[in-house]
Amino acid sequence: MARTVLVTGGSSGIGRAIAARFAADGAQVFITGRTEKTVAEAAATLDEDTPGNVVGVVCDSTDTEQLISLSARLDDGVDVLVNASGGLVPAPPEDEGEQAAANPLEELRETWHAYVAQNVLGAVLTTAAVRDLLGPGSSVISIGSIGAERRGGAYGAAKAALAAWSAGLSAELGPNGVTVNVVSPGYIESTGFFQGGMTSARHDLLVAETLNRRAGTVEDVAELVFFLAAPGARHITGQTIHVNGGAFTTR
Repeated sequence: MARTVLVTGGSSGIGRAIAARFAADGAQVFITGRTEKTVAEAAATLDEDTPGNVVGVVCDSTDTEQLISLSARLDDGVDVLVNASGGLVPAPPEDEGEQAAANPLEELRETWHAYVAQNVLGAVLTTAAVRDLLGPGSSVISIGSIGAERRGGAYGAAKAALAAWSAGLSAELGPNGVTVNVVSPGYIESTGFFQGGMTSARHDLLVAETLNRRAGTVEDVAELVFFLAAPGARHITGQTIHVNGGAFTTR
């Protein structure tokens, strides 16, 4: 029987690659995003390769009403939940930036609220919305970041909180046969993560930090996520697993 997979932020970047990997395996994949056009285009493109396997749903992971509507569409249960939505918060429009400059503490507060909402709260709320749909053998996998380990600012702090929350959730869901892990990528090229801010010099610096001297790919992340949801990974839970070519090492 085909698995049901929910990938938030599945319309682009890492999330889209993850959705494609599960769809290629024959899973019924639901991808979400906040923009109708982007979600529809991604679902249509992915479905060309695996007809009937990918469904796009417009859903903001921090909008409780939209999450309730989403969960109602998953009445057959959820075998794999991938919390892939998140990333950097876009800079405010110029006029808003001028207003914030008059009160820098307000600007700082809003920035941190935005990062926490986008990178932690969305995963928490989405998981809560489908928690009762997770059965024995299900997996919850959230996408973290190397930024949680160093020089991450508000983004890194939010991703560190995501890992802490995930570890606690693994203890709650473990007795039910549900595994919970974080996949933490390093520099992944060919995504929109840097919002046009990637330069050749920065690219070279990030690659030089790796031990295998290459940037990561979205497929590197997707394959690990796919493995963590496979039968051979049922004894792996409560972990943060790094995919960064050795740019950050653990022991």
